[in-house]
Amino acid sequence: MTTTFSTLLREATKTDLPVLLQFEQDLISFERPFAPNLKKGKISYYDLAAYIEDPAIRVIVAEVEGQVVGSGYALIRENKAYKAPQNYVYLGFMYVLPEYRGRGINDLIMTDLILWGKTQGYTEVQLEVYAENESAIKAYAKAGLVPEILTMRSNNTPTENQ
Repeated sequence: MTTTFSTLLREATKTDLPVLLQFEQDLISFERPFAPNLKKGKISYYDLAAYIEDPAIRVIVAEVEGQVVGSGYALIRENKAYKAPQNYVYLGFMYVLPEYRGRGINDLIMTDLILWGKTQGYTEVQLEVYAENESAIKAYAKAGLVPEILTMRSNNTPTENQ
């Protein structure tokens, strides 16, 4: 039996902060295995309170039956000097509660944020995703995004023999 539900997208407010801050910690916990160089202990990726207050940033939440179940934001970033266009829409904080994944909520969030960027006059959309986060990469590819560059890193300390 398939359960149907209605998803409401709306701009986030300060009253959403406790839930959004928990989403951020859940996201960080999920991403730690992909990024062993994240600092130990409690960290934060975003200044969500400032993002919510900033009219140049769109922070949205997805609600199902009055419960916030997903989030995302879009902001305008300046591109590298050697790339076109000059500015692009950057998507971040893409999160959906595990029990609501696979129901199209992330697609709704991305579509809303991309449309917001278009209404601002931007056509380029970018985001960052860990190379090993295959489920997220598939979701973003489904929305029409393609990989561009992969950052490689090493945190090995040279030995005496090197």
